[in-house]
Amino acid sequence: MEPGLFITFEGIDGAGKSSHIEALACAFEAQGRCVTRTREPGGTPLAEKLRALLLHDAMDALTEALLVFAARRDHLVQVIEPALARGEVVLCDRFTDATFAYQGAGRGFDRGVLLILEHLAQTGLAQDPDLMREPDATVWFDVPVEVAAQRLAAARAPDRFEAEPQAFFQRVAQGYAERAALAPQRFVRIDGAQPLAQVQQQVFAALRQRGWLEEAAP
Repeated sequence: MEPGLFITFEGIDGAGKSSHIEALACAFEAQGRCVTRTREPGGTPLAEKLRALLLHDAMDALTEALLVFAARRDHLVQVIEPALARGEVVLCDRFTDATFAYQGAGRGFDRGVLLILEHLAQTGLAQDPDLMREPDATVWFDVPVEVAAQRLAAARAPDRFEAEPQAFFQRVAQGYAERAALAPQRFVRIDGAQPLAQVQQQVFAALRQRGWLEEAAP
């Protein structure tokens, strides 16, 4: 059995990351891999309820962080860890980097507290009880805030985060850049401002380079 593979997708709202997850899932499935597609906040019945609260109910940054990590813990227990134990590829739309970018950089919440919550929520779930679960790779769609804002303006009615001003997303974007600088081996930066086909080519090329996708993948 091949080992499980955990790939996350990150970027500010409007970065366009979600549109590439399905294409990547199909490429892995064409290679015979089982794929679990999921998202955060969400991925389980409980976590989806918490997602609805996070996106629509007013709350302070600490409450946001606690709800996000509560949802993440349930997501890891119920979905992510079992899938990885079965040798599946888990493709997750957002994970902990989003918490450091949105609640940490965007809201200005204490990063030290986020580190504590990260360790509490993500440790003790795998076969190695001391392992803190992190992605094997994080595909970061780096897009200028102005471009993302134009995309959001043409989309659905905004949720509580999407309705934030551009200054908030500037801080979030900087938060992602800081996370990428701390984990350069894990992060794959994608120029998300390019046309859709070129962005997809970047994603596939990066995963081929890591030996995870065959050259024949579209």
